[in-house]
Formats: sequence, C-alpha cells, structure tokens
Amino acid sequence: MKTILTGIRPTGNLHLGHLFGAGQNWVKLQDDYDFYLEIADVQALTDNFNDPQKVRDNVDNIVKDLLSVGIDPKKVHIFIQSRIPEIAELTVFYSNLVTVARLQRNPTVKTEISQKKELFGNEGESITYGFLGYPVSQAADITCFNGELVPVGEDQEPLLEQCREIVRKFNNIYGDTLKEPEGMFTETKRVKGLDGNEKMGKSLGNAIFLVDNEETISKKIMNAVTDSNKIRKDDPADPDKCMVYYYHRLVNSDDNLKTICSECKKGARGCVQCKKELIAKMNEFLDPIREKRKYYDEHPDEVKKILDEGTEAAREVAKEQMKKIKKAMMIDY
Repeated sequence: MKTILTGIRPTGNLHLGHLFGAGQNWVKLQDDYDFYLEIADVQALTDNFNDPQKVRDNVDNIVKDLLSVGIDPKKVHIFIQSRIPEIAELTVFYSNLVTVARLQRNPTVKTEISQKKELFGNEGESITYGFLGYPVSQAADITCFNGELVPVGEDQEPLLEQCREIVRKFNNIYGDTLKEPEGMFTETKRVKGLDGNEKMGKSLGNAIFLVDNEETISKKIMNAVTDSNKIRKDDPADPDKCMVYYYHRLVNSDDNLKTICSECKKGARGCVQCKKELIAKMNEFLDPIREKRKYYDEHPDEVKKILDEGTEAAREVAKEQMKKIKKAMMIDY
C-alpha cells in the first residue's frame, strides 16, 4: 500500500474551499492508502509567531473540522507536526541543500510574499527566515514518512518540485535513500470567494466556514456578488457572473440548477429569491457537518486521544526513517 502524506496549516477553521478541494479528495483517498495527515502547527507559526495561542486553538478546531467532514482516524494517522522532532531535525539537514536564491524564485513563495505586501504594506518586507524556508520544512514533512504521493492543488506544484530537487540532491550526495514524491492533483479547482475573488480565505473576508451558524450564512450570502448588469428584479442576467449561482452549483441538484440558470437568463428570477434559496440549501448541506462538530466539541478527550494515537504512530515511522537518513549521512554515532 502506497504512503500518502499531506498537511494543513492550522490558521483558522475549514471553509468550503478546503472541503471541495483537498478535503473532498482526502475523504476519497483514505480507504486506499497508508495516509498520514499532518497538522502543521510549526509552519503556522511562520505567519503567527507572535500569537501562539491562536495556533494552539486552531489545532483543536482544525482536527474537529476534519473529523466532522469524514476523515476517519481509524484509516488516517492525524498527527501534530511539532510533536515529531525528526521533522525539525531533517529540516536543518535539508537547509544545506537549497540556496536562498532558489527559495526566493519559488513561484508559490513569491506569490505569498506579494500577498503579504498587499495586505500589510511595508510589513510585507519583513519576511522571516522561517517563512522563506517553509518549503524546506515541507520537504522534511514528506520525506520523514517516505511519502510517495502528495495530494495538492496545482498552485502547490512548485513546492512539491522543490521537495523533489532536495531529494535528488540528497541521493546524489549520500546515496539512494529517499523517494521522490509524486503529486496527486485535486479534480476540483480552487473555490472562489463570495466576492468573486479566485481565492477564498479568512483574511479576505469572503469565505463560508463549516462552523458558520445559520444567521452568519444568511448575512454572508445576502452580500454575495451578483451580475452587476441586473438592476431590476425582472432584468435578465448572466448566471456565470453571479457568485450566488456559483455556490448553488456546489450544494444544489442538477435539476434545480437547470431551472435557476434558465430563470436567471430570462429575468424570471430575482436575486433576493435566489439568495434565500441558496441559504436554505447551504444550511441543509452544512447541518450534518455541524452536528458532527458539536459531538466533538462535547467530547474533547476523544479528540485528544485521536491526536495522541495518530502522533504516536507517525513518530514510530519517523524514527525509523531518520535512522536510515543519519546512516546515509554518516552521523549515526
């Protein structure tokens, strides 16, 4: 059985973008692979080093969200990155195999640095060593567990290629020790935000979170972007320019979608009516997830046990892998 390694940074609750992207894929994959799912709290600190309580709280929230959407701890080893010291050790070893210039050229890193500058202005210039080097940490995440397959979005391919470069250089110097991981790309493209932005995120204020209550869902959807050319209720509109229709496509049935699309184009459907229908469908879709989440909120000891067992299993694998790596590097004193 091939090994899958993937991870998520605990920077906030899961939103629809996570669920219809990576999350949906993870649930499908958990039956067929030896699956390790990392809660990357150390990498979360690269953005939140001055607010450790936020990261700690989000670890708990993310795990509950993952369990609520169908991740089965009997099939997936859910573990906390900081509790696997071998990852940190391996990150240090790999830091000798990649140049600062190469990290700065990484397209994913460049994009995230640009986003920081847009959000924080001059503060975006203060990029830390930890932030710049997180692709090295990700390479350690993957290879510490001999990860063969990594489920990623297309935007994460540069990070995966960085990992493969490190693996090739390591093997060239120290002998054939590590496996080059392959990417498993999600079928669903990135889910857009309620404002039409190509990216959904907490910092952008355009996300629907899985824990949002009915009142919050209603407020967010009522403010969603629609076709700007539709001024009056009876004006025809283009559903492809409407985020309300976009979200209907995520949670509504095909038959209903045909009706919504047809009525929208004919001017036989008002935006308020359409938004109210989406609110009902969205809550109907999220209710089972929120119900499971409530269970885990009420059983924190069960969540802790799941994390402890998953981390213990991951640690054993990491220990064995590190023995091989240190032997190859001739530091197995």
